[in-house]
Amino acid sequence: MNAELSLLRAIAADAARLIMEVYARPFQVEYKAPQDPVTEADRRANDLICERLEQAFPGVPIVAEESDPQAFSHYRSHDRVFFVDPVDGTREFVDRNGEFAVMIGVLEGPRAVASVIDAPARGEVFAGWVGHGAIRVADGKEQPINVSQVAQVRQGALVGSRSHRSPQLERALADLAPREIRVMGSAGLKGTLVAKGEVEAYVAPGYAGKRWDACAADALVAAAGGILTDTFGDPIDYRAPSLSNDRGLLASNGRVHEELVRALEALR
Repeated sequence: MNAELSLLRAIAADAARLIMEVYARPFQVEYKAPQDPVTEADRRANDLICERLEQAFPGVPIVAEESDPQAFSHYRSHDRVFFVDPVDGTREFVDRNGEFAVMIGVLEGPRAVASVIDAPARGEVFAGWVGHGAIRVADGKEQPINVSQVAQVRQGALVGSRSHRSPQLERALADLAPREIRVMGSAGLKGTLVAKGEVEAYVAPGYAGKRWDACAADALVAAAGGILTDTFGDPIDYRAPSLSNDRGLLASNGRVHEELVRALEALR
C-alpha cells in the first residue's frame, strides 16, 4: 500500500477509536429524518476525518455525510474528491450489532480509485487502490483479497440490506435464486464481502443511500477485481446533480454482473 493510503488508514483508525469510545457507553440518538438516525459518534468522527483530510490534502473537496452541504457545494468542478461516511451503518451502531464502519473513498476524474473501510467492532480493516490490489487487515496481519471466481448466480451467494428491507429487494433476492442469501448492515461491509470473495454480489435495488455510501465500496471492490455499478449496469456518476443512489447499487465479482443486471431489469 502506498503512503497516501497508509495515511487514510491512520485517519480512519483514529475515527474508529473515537466511535468505539461512544459505542462503549450510553449515547443519545437523534433523527435527521424518519429511519435516519444520527449520534455524537457520527458527528465527532465526521469532524475528525474532515479536519485531518483538510490538513493533509488542502484544497481537495470532502463530501461527508454529516457536513454542511455548503462546505462541498463546489466539489463537482474538482478532479479529485474525498467521499466520507463517518459511521456507515448508524442503525446497526444504534442496535449494537457491530455491523458498521468508517468509510473514506477517493474519486479521481469519474472513477472511485481508493478506499479505506474500517470496521472496528469486527476487528477488520480493508483498503485498496484500483490497479494495485486490495487487502484485509485483522489481528495485525495484512492479507491480499480478491473477488470470487463463481460465474453463475445460482451457484453463488448474494448479500442484501439488513435494515433497509423492501418488497423490491425481497422479490429480487428470491427471483435470483442464489445458493445462499445473506443480510448485513452497512453498504461498505456488504462491499467487503464481495471484495474478499465471501459472496458473489451485493444487491440493492431502488434507493440505496448516498454517494458516500458507494465510493469506498466501489473502489475496494474494483481493486479486488470486481465491479460496482447502479442496478441498470451503469457506472456511478459521482458528479450527478443529486447525491442519491436512486438507481440502486450492484457490486459483484464481475462474472455474474451482466446476469444480475438482466434479472433486475426483468423485475422493474
